[in-house]
Amino acid sequence: MKRIENLDLQLSVGKKEYKEELRALQYAMLNIQQFLYNNNIGLIIVFEGMDAAGKGGAIKRLTERLDPRGFVVHPIAAPQSHERKYHYLHRFWLRLPQHGQIGIFDRSWYGRVLVERIEGFAKGDEWTRAYDEINAFEKSLTDENYLIVKFWIHIDKDEQLARFKERQTNPAKMWKLTKEDWRNRDKFDQYTECANDMFGKTDTFNAPWILVAGNNKHYARINVIREAIAHVKQEALKRGIIIPNFSLKKKE
Repeated sequence: MKRIENLDLQLSVGKKEYKEELRALQYAMLNIQQFLYNNNIGLIIVFEGMDAAGKGGAIKRLTERLDPRGFVVHPIAAPQSHERKYHYLHRFWLRLPQHGQIGIFDRSWYGRVLVERIEGFAKGDEWTRAYDEINAFEKSLTDENYLIVKFWIHIDKDEQLARFKERQTNPAKMWKLTKEDWRNRDKFDQYTECANDMFGKTDTFNAPWILVAGNNKHYARINVIREAIAHVKQEALKRGIIIPNFSLKKKE
């Protein structure tokens, strides 16, 4: 069973190695995007994790060299008043990518069993049955022509505090830090417990969770792209399709 406490948060990648591997992986991801387009397969990538874990940075590096016409990033916040009049999954159905494209969710329908559970926005019977509802939702997609991979990026409390403080003093990052972030930090252990429950109930063969150690940003970014590529290749192989490895020739 996947659990946060089993992550080795000391894993890291050096700056030089990071730059070299990132470039190669980004071009390999572009190759994956072309495969998805040519085979009319939709890819859904979910990002969850602690505040300041590096979800945005990982998404930026994942998409940096992709054709912008072939992917959409959805930053998910609390549902708006009109969205609350529908089933909680309704707004996500409307944001699914077309076949042949990539849809990336920065936060997702898993808010039902995380923030909505912790803050009491969903009643006990509502978030409890949500595990089965979410599994059925994802299964209906992967039974058709979609692939799903889900990332949880994790950092420890000390690293989170350091990043919060850095955001307080960096004009380019001040907008990222809110009162809600500080309030959620007080519930760090609760989020960890709920996340572990979530992995146990929704880590499925067709839509797996990938837990990523995020204390070192370089390691997390590399690992996310590598795992996304591996997942698509594995699923393609099940369909009898072999995606050739991308080779990036070094400059003479």
